[in-house]
Order: sequence, then structure tokens, then C-alpha cells
Amino acid sequence: METQSTQPDLTPLCIDLDGTLVKLDTLHQALFLLLRRNPTALFSLPHWIQQGRAFTKNEVARRIALHAEHLPYNHALLDYLRQEKKNGRRIILVTAANYRTAESVAAHIGLFDEILASTETHNLFGTAKRDALVERFITFDYAGDSLSDLPVWQVARQKILVNPSHQARKAQPADLLIEDRQPLRRILPHMLRLHHWVKNLLIFSPLLLAHRLNDTLALTQALLAFIAFSLVASAIYIINDLLDLSADQTHPRKKHRPFAAGDLQLIQGVRLIPVLLLGALLISTLLPIVFSGILLLYLLFTTLYSIWVKKLFAWDVLMLTGLYTLRIIAGGAATHTPVSAWLLAFSILFFLTLALAKRCTELKELSLNDSINTSHRERPYQPTHSAALFTSGLIAAGSSSLILIGYLLSDKVRQLYEQPLYLWGVLPLILYWFWRIWDRVKKGLLHDDPLVFAVSDLQTYCIGSIVYLLVYFAT
Repeated sequence: METQSTQPDLTPLCIDLDGTLVKLDTLHQALFLLLRRNPTALFSLPHWIQQGRAFTKNEVARRIALHAEHLPYNHALLDYLRQEKKNGRRIILVTAANYRTAESVAAHIGLFDEILASTETHNLFGTAKRDALVERFITFDYAGDSLSDLPVWQVARQKILVNPSHQARKAQPADLLIEDRQPLRRILPHMLRLHHWVKNLLIFSPLLLAHRLNDTLALTQALLAFIAFSLVASAIYIINDLLDLSADQTHPRKKHRPFAAGDLQLIQGVRLIPVLLLGALLISTLLPIVFSGILLLYLLFTTLYSIWVKKLFAWDVLMLTGLYTLRIIAGGAATHTPVSAWLLAFSILFFLTLALAKRCTELKELSLNDSINTSHRERPYQPTHSAALFTSGLIAAGSSSLILIGYLLSDKVRQLYEQPLYLWGVLPLILYWFWRIWDRVKKGLLHDDPLVFAVSDLQTYCIGSIVYLLVYFAT
């Protein structure tokens, strides 16, 4: 009896890079890293574009070398490629990315037999990629992700769609579909940082302390201000994530953020930023003009923080403190509620404490976690600064408590409260909460954002409830 052996498939397997092997566009990531490291270089971008796409990619790649080991790869595709390589197939990396990026990725992956990529004068994109493959191979299989790959799929033997866009999936039926990404409904809240919107509840504090929460108009104005600030904050978080992309990819936790993980294309974030800002601007037109000015000031300061100030020693902490305090001022402006000097003084020192705790936590994590690559950090702090920051944080905490004591002794308290003696019970609760924050910092147990820790901490809610009861009995 004669047996037939299954012949291995030796058809060359051609793989796209951007959006396919790597889950994001490497050119876009390099551009954001260039903006982060050398913003003035982007003034040359119009000239580069005028010279053509190939020239632009070459100029960017010449200035920015992405670290291939930290890029977000499509692991489902990699598993498929390893199996095909084991079966004896030749695997070719075919990409419109610059050859420097392609060679770096190929060296890291270690699966490719050949590389076809863009050079300084030739952009291997769309029909140019198709022509190069037709000239090079009699037949081939091709894996891509977007409409730009349609000319190649039309001449390929097997059409492999990897994380395809909606338009690509509609235009080209897949012989093989490979997907490795989170659904949009799961990643959108993380992209917008909805859990950070809790910080904007500070807008309601002037109303609360002025005993005006029963004022329906003022409460509505505060709610609108909260939404406007939250939309701006989400836009800034997207900008920050895009600028910090390469650094986040080296971090054991931040690498799972939507953009760093490649679950969202960078261009999607760029498109969403003006939508969020426009929404905030429209809402602000319903509020006093002073609030709109403060909102624009917040947008300016947060943008400066993301691009520049966060790299400046001490100034970044002061900026964070100012941004928290600005929310309180905005709440007063939106509701025509005066913000007392006592509240401002306490808030500045309170938030300075939290900002310093945030930096100490980051340095503690850095010293305990060897997997964090310090060469990619865009921060001016080193573990040697921990002691000074820790001491400064304790001093700020103590100073804010002294401000609270001064307020409790002032005539303002007697004007607002019938039984102000109850308010003295707030002081030990605040001191205990500060002690708990800094004890967790010392032990490396605090979340890198203290306010995020606070909203998920049961003891904080218990302390808040007791404070509310004390204020209620004092009123």
C-alpha cells in the first residue's frame, strides 16, 4: 500500500509591520517621541513632508530610534509565524516603515529571512509594495491590517487580515483572520481615565463649605463645570499618554495602557482630543466668562506640564499643586461663590503633600522594581532624592494641619457654624489620614496617584463619613 506524505507549504509568507506585527504605527510613535525630546525639530516637519513620505520617515528614524524590545507586538500573529517557521516557510518582513525600524524589529524577533522596507528615496507603500513583491516572488501569502494593503492582498495567494480596520474587513474577505486586541468598550474608559474624574469633585468644595448645596442653580452650574473640567482632563490625559508612550512601554504596569499596548491606534487619540476640547468649550459658554478663562488656563498649564514642566525638578510638584487648587477656584467662579483664603492656603499645602507623596511612591517603585528601565524615564528625580521629598511631604502635611487649626480659631468659623467645637474632631482625623498616606509611601504600598488610592480605600470613606457627621452637628 502506497502512502502519501503531506508536503510542507513553502510559499513565502510576507508580513506587514505597522498595525500588523506591531499593533501601532511606529512612525506615529517616533513623531511623538521626537516632540517629547526635541519639540523644535517638528518645525522641520513641513519641509520633510514636502520632500515626500520616504524622506520624512528617514529623517524621523535618523533622529529617533525606537526600542524594538518594548514595542507592543501582536502575540497571536507571532505564535502563527513561529509555527510556520517551524514548518520550513520563508518569512519576509515587508513594510512601509523606514529600514532602520524594520531592521531593529527583525533583529529582535529573529524570525525573518528577508526585509523589504522604505529607504530615503523609496516609500514601500500600497501599490509600490505590491509591485516589489510581484517582482520578487511568483506567489506569496500576505498579512496586513488596513486599506493600504488592499493592492497587495489582490495579488496574494492567501489574504491574512490582522487586527483589520472596519474598512479593510469590509473591502477584503479574509482567508485567515488573526486578532489580538481589547474591545473598544473595555479600553475607552481607561483611555479617558474616567476614574480620575473624581479629582474634579473639588469643583463642588466651595459650594459645600459655603453651605449652598441646596441652591439648585449653583449646583447645576457646578455640575456643568465638573463635566467641562473632566472633558479637558481626558483630552490632556490622551496627550500625556501619547507623549509618554515610549516610557510607558518600559513600565511594568503602564505598558498596559491602551496606547502603549497598541489596543488603540495613536491617530484615534489625536482625533478624539479636539472633540473633547470642543465639548468642554461648548459647556463653558453656559457658565460665567471667568470660569471659561480658568478652564483655558487649566488647559494651558496641563499642556505645559505634559510637554515640559514634568521634566523640571520641583517645578513639576508645584505645578501639580496649582492644578488641583485651580479646580477649587474654578468651582467658585462657576457658582459665584467666594473662595476663602483659609481654603486656598489649606488646599495648596494639602495637595503639595499629595504631589510629594506621588513622587516618593514613584521613586520607591523604581528602587524596588528592577524591570523598570530608568534610561527611558523623562523625570528629573532619582532614588537619592527620596529622603528629601519624604521630609518635605511631612512638613507640608504638618503645615496644612496648622492652617486648619488657624481656621478653627478664626471668626469665620463662628459665622458659619453654630457649634464649631465639633469641628475640632476633624483635626485628628486629617492627621491620621496623613500618617496613613506617608506610612504606605514608606512601605511602598501606595498607588502612584494618592487620590486614586483614596477613592478605593475603605478607611478614607469611613474618615470622610465621620467628618461629614462632625460638620453636620457643627452646622
